[in-house]
Amino acid sequence: MDTYILVAAGAVAAGFVQGLSGFAFGLVAMSFWVWVLAPEVAGPLVVGCSLLGQAMSIGGVWRRFEAGRALPFIVGGVVGVPLGAWLLPHVPPAVFKVALGGLMVVWCPVMLCAGDLPKLAFGGRGADAVAGWIGGVMGGLGGFSGPVPTVWCVLRGWDKDSQRAMFQPFHLTMHTLTLGAYVAGGLVTPGVVGMFGFAAVLMVVPAMAGARLYRRFSDAGFRRLILLLLLGSGVALLVNALPRL
Repeated sequence: MDTYILVAAGAVAAGFVQGLSGFAFGLVAMSFWVWVLAPEVAGPLVVGCSLLGQAMSIGGVWRRFEAGRALPFIVGGVVGVPLGAWLLPHVPPAVFKVALGGLMVVWCPVMLCAGDLPKLAFGGRGADAVAGWIGGVMGGLGGFSGPVPTVWCVLRGWDKDSQRAMFQPFHLTMHTLTLGAYVAGGLVTPGVVGMFGFAAVLMVVPAMAGARLYRRFSDAGFRRLILLLLLGSGVALLVNALPRL
């Protein structure tokens, strides 16, 4: 029963956050799911639900889509996904928790301070492709394709709508490739499919509600609250997992 309660809570919270921001489903959901699901179950579940959320909201960003900006990220991500998918079955649960918690603890403060960080112009499309490659590896490892490309876009100084028009097609591509890799690797089992059906039903309405609120509320205020919650979740994961290493 605790498993289904936490899976439901993660699906609702992550669906809303993804609808609102266009990313971060994996980080929010895993702060709940990592306590009750093995990595080989949680990874495909995150990717499947993230893909569903991106498909639901992609129509609203196509008018701002710029292929020249998005293509380097996507190409880099395509190269990185197979490596992440290969790593997933070989990562022990405690290591997985520490890696996820460490990612949250590092990424969330960076994003909270992003408004004060210098805007970067160097590297061009090559640097964008490297950011996409890292995102692809993290996406293949468990659906975490968002943090590195998102931070990089913020450092580039792109506005909120331009960022979303880049990283939603990027995430849609990464999640599709990752899910295909999981299917080919035999990681999408009947149990994963059943859990996906349960989570998918619960995330749809919160995702739609988050998408409606995107234009009506302060992005900075919601982002600050979300990142603080994620930071707390990351600390909790580290406290739980570090003694087991």
